[in-house]
Amino acid sequence: MSGSVTNALAASGRTASNGSGTRLSGDLDTFLKLLTTQLRNQDPTSPMDANQLTQQLVQFSTVEQQINTNNTLQQLLALQQSSQLGEAAALVGRRVAVESDRLPLQSGQAQVNLPAAGAARTARIEVRDANNILVRASDVTLGANASRWNWDGKTANGTQKPDGTYRVTVSGRDSNGAAVPLTFSVTGQVTGAVRDAGVVTLRMGGLNVGYDRLRDLGGAG
Repeated sequence: MSGSVTNALAASGRTASNGSGTRLSGDLDTFLKLLTTQLRNQDPTSPMDANQLTQQLVQFSTVEQQINTNNTLQQLLALQQSSQLGEAAALVGRRVAVESDRLPLQSGQAQVNLPAAGAARTARIEVRDANNILVRASDVTLGANASRWNWDGKTANGTQKPDGTYRVTVSGRDSNGAAVPLTFSVTGQVTGAVRDAGVVTLRMGGLNVGYDRLRDLGGAG
């Protein structure tokens, strides 16, 4: 019977590491029932070894503490998310910069924020629609300071594209034309904020992006 108790406790420990409070509580109940049954049905002439019982009780205490810790962490996480939602809601109406490969076109305006020149001397910007069709491309020379590339929503032949979300890629090139990784962000106006499934999300027209992707409250200019 002691083997069954140990197995139940081991299962509880594994579940604790996976962060499932409900499963952990259920396994703990199973552990207690097994331990109680073991004590009730033990041979009076050969009772459970005191050291073994002590060890199992210590293990039980450890699992119980893990449950309390998990509950506390869940409460702290909920408070943090509520605070983030309040902060995100205060951004509605403001222009902010976020890390995303989606570019929001709002009122015929969109903006890509580029870093200062480093290993990368130039940047190739490509904007594509939902069908992955290239609608605008531009080669930008990077300067000593961070800069921005503005798009008026028009294609190369002057056709105006509707407001919405477009895919954007930015490729860096060094002075020899070799590819160099390049970080960038996009700017848009926050139109809403929502907390869904424990995640706070900013809405920027047709773009939904996690609050953790926020990079600049000033919208990078």
